Amino acid sequence: MSTVWIVVIAVVVVALIALALLIPGMRQRAEVRRREKELEYRREQVAGAHREQAAESERRAEAAAQRARIAEQEAQREQAEAELAKQRAAMHEQGLADHELIHESERDEFEGTSAVSALGREGHVDNGDVEPRPTVSAGRSEESAPARQSDAD
Repeated sequence: MSTVWIVVIAVVVVALIALALLIPGMRQRAEVRRREKELEYRREQVAGAHREQAAESERRAEAAAQRARIAEQEAQREQAEAELAKQRAAMHEQGLADHELIHESERDEFEGTSAVSALGREGHVDNGDVEPRPTVSAGRSEESAPARQSDAD
């Protein structure tokens, strides 16, 4: 039995020596794995923060682009209104819109001028099927003309 004990003791000693040699390597590999996991966690955190920042930047950029489209449309509208005002000014300069300056009740006062000669019998320009627009002259509009005419009758 002493040989069995010597073999058992020898196996235990060899196992302890092997264990003593392997434990530091296992600890080192475990530490490296732990560091890798920590590094992966930090990568995910930073990548998530960058994704959130990118999403917020995209939202701001889309809002800015929408504001720019609205501003462009407003600028186009302003340009169209300016062009319309220029055209109206040109018509008045050329005397083509004098009928807008004279109210029907003022026809007698402007008799013989180019404004009245452009007016037809009913008080509007004889230019086909185009309806005259209500005009304002000296604080009065055509819409209030029937009320004044009925007062005069």
